[in-house]
Amino acid sequence: MSQFNIAEAKSHFSELVKKALTGEDVVIARDNKPILRLVPVKRASKVRQPGSAKGKILFISPDFDKPLDDFAEYR
Repeated sequence: MSQFNIAEAKSHFSELVKKALTGEDVVIARDNKPILRLVPVKRASKVRQPGSAKGKILFISPDFDKPLDDFAEYR
């Protein structure tokens, strides 16, 4: 565990971020008393499930896949 006073943390912030991202415990202190820990944010791993929107689409127009008139010259 690395402990840094606020003044040190301000001047070496990017270095402390790198340490925290590699898994090192980084603690910031005021008057040599720990007040917070710098840790990376964990992203929620949301796995898409096939069919999860089933029943949520209420209406699809019959001409949904009809070519747009604006693109007639490209046909």
